[in-house]
Amino acid sequence: MSDLRTPLKKVRGLGSAKDGTMHFWRQRVTAVANVFLISFFVVLVICLQGGDYNSTVEALQNPIVSTLMLLVILVGCFHMKLGMQVIIEDYITSEGTKFLALMGNTFFSSFIALASVVAVLKITFGG
Repeated sequence: MSDLRTPLKKVRGLGSAKDGTMHFWRQRVTAVANVFLISFFVVLVICLQGGDYNSTVEALQNPIVSTLMLLVILVGCFHMKLGMQVIIEDYITSEGTKFLALMGNTFFSSFIALASVVAVLKITFGG
């Protein structure tokens, strides 16, 4: 059985979608980052359990905590977008519907990330 890929595609590692390898690695890297970031988030929630609103605001005003929270949001939303993109590309066959779903996925994940980042920054800077 012969390989139908050109030598250039073999070198670049590109599949039929032209970016499969990069997408694969982005998903894996964000998944590994999420192991540590979500662990931080769970520990933070456990530490804040039973506290009042002011203790939560005080914790989020710590620059290290707020920076890690921003990373949780951004990496988590990017990972979510990548995962949904794979599902959409694999299971939606109509090109028009696929295009709209991919566009909706990008808008939704971007909106969630932006709204969450604004909320954390507002708390961090006391706005």
